[in-house]
This record gives sequence, C-alpha cells and structure tokens, in this order.
Amino acid sequence: MGEIYMKLFVAPSKNSAEHHSRMTEAPVGPLIISLAIPTIISMLVTTLYNTADTYFVSQLGTSASGAVGVVFSLMAIFQAIGFTLGMGSGSMIARVLGAGESGTASVYGSTSFFSAITMGIILCMGGLLFLDQLMTLLGSTPTILPYARSYASWILLGAPIMCASFVMNNILRSEGHAAFAMCGLVTGGLLNIALDPIFIFTLGLGISGAALATLLSQCISFSIMISFFLRGKSLVKLHLKNLSHKPRTYFDIVRLGCPSLSRQGLASISTAALNVNAAAYGDPAVAAMSIVGRIFLFILSVMIGLGQGFSPVVGYNYGSRRYRRVREAFWFTVKTGMVLMAFMTLAGWIFAPEIIALFRKEDAVVIAIGTRAMRFQCSVLLLQPLFVTTNMMLQAAGFAWRATFLACTRQGIYFIPLIALLPGLFGLTGVEMSQTVSDIFSFTTSLPFLYYFIMMLKEKERFQQR
Repeated sequence: MGEIYMKLFVAPSKNSAEHHSRMTEAPVGPLIISLAIPTIISMLVTTLYNTADTYFVSQLGTSASGAVGVVFSLMAIFQAIGFTLGMGSGSMIARVLGAGESGTASVYGSTSFFSAITMGIILCMGGLLFLDQLMTLLGSTPTILPYARSYASWILLGAPIMCASFVMNNILRSEGHAAFAMCGLVTGGLLNIALDPIFIFTLGLGISGAALATLLSQCISFSIMISFFLRGKSLVKLHLKNLSHKPRTYFDIVRLGCPSLSRQGLASISTAALNVNAAAYGDPAVAAMSIVGRIFLFILSVMIGLGQGFSPVVGYNYGSRRYRRVREAFWFTVKTGMVLMAFMTLAGWIFAPEIIALFRKEDAVVIAIGTRAMRFQCSVLLLQPLFVTTNMMLQAAGFAWRATFLACTRQGIYFIPLIALLPGLFGLTGVEMSQTVSDIFSFTTSLPFLYYFIMMLKEKERFQQR
C-alpha cells in the first residue's frame, strides 16, 4: 500500500534543486492549485468525518449531539498545538529550503514533531485526571455531561497521535508534498466515516463508538504519514539526533506558529463560550450551534485548504526574494477563493433548513435556531478569502506578530466580547449573530495590514531593480 501511495501521489520533484526550481519558477496559478487541491481534499475529508460524528451521534438524541460540540473544543486544543508547531516549523522549513538549507529544515521539523508528541502526552494525562471538570469548563450541561465524558475519554487517548499528525501534515505541505499528506488524512477520514455507524449502532457502543472510530482513524493517518519520513523520501529528516537544544529554535517555531495557536486556541475558547451562552436557551440551542459550527468548519476548510496550498509558495518565493511572485500568488488565491465562497454562500443560504434537518430532522427547535445562525454566517462568507489569505501570507513571510494579531481578531479579540454582550441585548439572536459581527470587524481590521505589506513588497521590488 505504501508503494502505491508513493508512486501515485509524491510530488514530481526528484531532488531539492529541482523542487526549488518548481516552487520559484513554475507559473503561480497552476502551482498553487497543484498544492491546494490535495490540501483542500484533506481539509474537507477531515472536516467531513468530524461532521459525520455529529450526524451519527445526533441520532442518539439532542444531548448527545451537544456533547460532540463540547468535545470539539477539546479537539481544537489538539489542533492548536499541532498547527502551532506544524505551521511554525513549516514556515521556517519553506524559507530555509528556499535558501537551500536542508539540514536546518530537518532541525526545525524534528523539534516540532517530538515537541508535539510530548505536549500530547501531557494533555492526555491531565485531561483524563480532571475529565468532569474539563467538560463542565468547556460548556457541558448536566444532561450533556455523561455523553461528553464517554466521548472525551477516548479522544484524549489519541492526543499525542493527533498533535503529531498535524505537524507532519504541515511539514509535508511546506516541502510541496501535500498530495501524500492528503493520502494519510483521506484514508483515516474515510475509515472514520465507515466505522462510525458500525461502532455506534451495530456494536451498540453509542457515543463511545464514535470516539473510538475517530481514535483508530487518527492512528491510521499517523502511520501513513510517518511512513514517508521513515522511508527517507522527505527532504526533512525526523530523528532525535536532529532535535534542537537551542532555545532560539523553539522560539522561532512558536513565534511563527502563534497565528495558528491564536486561530485554533481561540477556536476552542470561543466554542466553549458559545456553548455556555447557548446553554442558557437549553440543549437544543447547544446542539444547533454545534451543528452550524461543524457545517461552517466544512465550508471554511475549502478556503483554509486553498490558503495552505498558497503558504509554501509565499515562503519559498519570499525566502528567494521573488517578491512579485508573492503578490501574484496572493491575488490569485483571493480571486479563486471569492469564486468558491460565492458558491458556498448561495448554496448555504438557500438550503439552510434542509442542511440542518439532516442532523436533527425530528427537532423543529434545533432546525429553526440552526437555520437562522447559518444564514447569518453565510451573509459574510465573501469576506473570508481576503482575510484568510492576508493572515496566511503574513505568517508564511515571517511577520509573526502581525499575523498573530489578525488571527486573534476573528474568534478572540472581537468574538469573545461579542458573545458576552450580544445575547444580553438580543437574546438567542445575539448568540446566532455573534460570529457574523466578529467576521465583519476582522475583515475591516485586515485591510491596513494588507495595504502596508503589499507596499513593502513593491518597495523591495524597486530596490532590486536599482
């Protein structure tokens, strides 16, 4: 099976020089698409099996459906660690490979990989020790708690594997091997979808079956991706001997990973805050907002996947001082994203009731709440391409603190105060519209950051021409 994957999906570059040439000289549009398609597929399948969990578990009842939303906050913490270390090292790896330093790339890759495993073990032990308190903190109600406890206990066991898988995925993408990373994620995702109904219903494991299916699928994904490194096919070599003992290396990884930490970490906090505020309106509100959250995670995964295909192009070309290509890549990604999000907006708005009913067709209250929340968020989807691409460009180019600030806006700086304020002013409607208002503020905030970065790129181009 591994050999089949290698033949079909490994990027065509035969050595680092040829790979460097491809990343810095190939036409920008086709290059981004070639990197983005496997990444988008990976994101969609990953999100799809998360959504499948919600779908199958929702058949067990409204409280069980709410439990998936609660535990999703916990999984967002795993993603925060994995993406922080993975995107931080990935940004460095792309730029040092662009400068021809493969040995340094292996140091960053190994350091992030083993750090992710260590952090995952700490999370697993701490989470299992304080499980009930953690679930309550993340927004579980007394009726949801038994389901959340059963689901989270299995998910916590997979913390080291999940954190390390996110790191490997980002390392492979930073090298331009996004297609192989896709193989690992897609195989695990499809297995998860197949196992969910078997474990939940056929074997009678209930919500624990959904968690067990997720755990097993994550182990398969991990095994496939690590095989690439164990076979020596990667430019980055993962080995303990490459583990850095220099604080500067860890600082660089975390500094450049901070935007991802902000995005994913605040996603966990904001989801918990959303659950707590929705809980005031009963389990149907928690379930509805959980369902809408999963749906929009699926929709936005298209844009994020496109942006992740764009990021290594920025890293390589910024590191190689090809600033015009960075600008070309940015505008191509924004325009492509606008087309994709326009389609998603139209479909989401028209079919909102039917989409929510797929999850809880027998609960009219869940459908009504979910439909309103979904249409609120659809109304601002067209703002996402410019916001997401600006944030990822700053991160990939090494402007960590600017990217971190922007990443904090959508689900932190703006969302958390809004979710605390708007329900008091507008009731349940305030819960439903909080993310929409936050998206408008975040988009507006990104505009001056984009303007000054583009001006800087043009100035660098002029300086090169002198």
